[in-house]
Amino acid sequence: MSQRLPPRPPQSSSSSLAAQDDPPVGLPRNFPRPCLLLLIGEQPSHGYDLLERMGQLGVHSVDPGGLYRALRMLERDSLAASRWETSSNGPPRRVYSLTAPGWEMLRTWATTLAETHAVLSTYLDRYGALDTLAPRPRGPWAGANGRIRSDALQHQLHGDGAPGAVTGPDGTRALEP
Repeated sequence: MSQRLPPRPPQSSSSSLAAQDDPPVGLPRNFPRPCLLLLIGEQPSHGYDLLERMGQLGVHSVDPGGLYRALRMLERDSLAASRWETSSNGPPRRVYSLTAPGWEMLRTWATTLAETHAVLSTYLDRYGALDTLAPRPRGPWAGANGRIRSDALQHQLHGDGAPGAVTGPDGTRALEP
């Protein structure tokens, strides 16, 4: 049996970073799929229950129709199986549970997301370290904490600096390397 891997994000055809200036927003487009695997693995569930529990994972903008299509795709890919469950309080509901390949895919996603988490943690740690490496405000701009003083910034925004100039009230540069 071959192992199915989570889909990779498409690679940009542009080699220029300038073409990618806008940062991506939100979660990966296919993130609901591993979320569904996790939720079904925690407890066999019907679609409406899964829709409500997705919010507990931080996935709030799930289209109900898209969720049901994703569940059908999990079934088609033999990652989940469903059975009809009758209820005295309403119509029968389709309850989903993971299959053996579904459990395997859940483990694959967990490994992939752990690797992604490690990369993002490294990025955020290095970003946090920039606070100690970034140029510090000097002159009348600098506050006691090494950050730009808000009153000096107000002077720049409403004062007598040339448009686009980054100078303080006494003509010094706001940031010096």
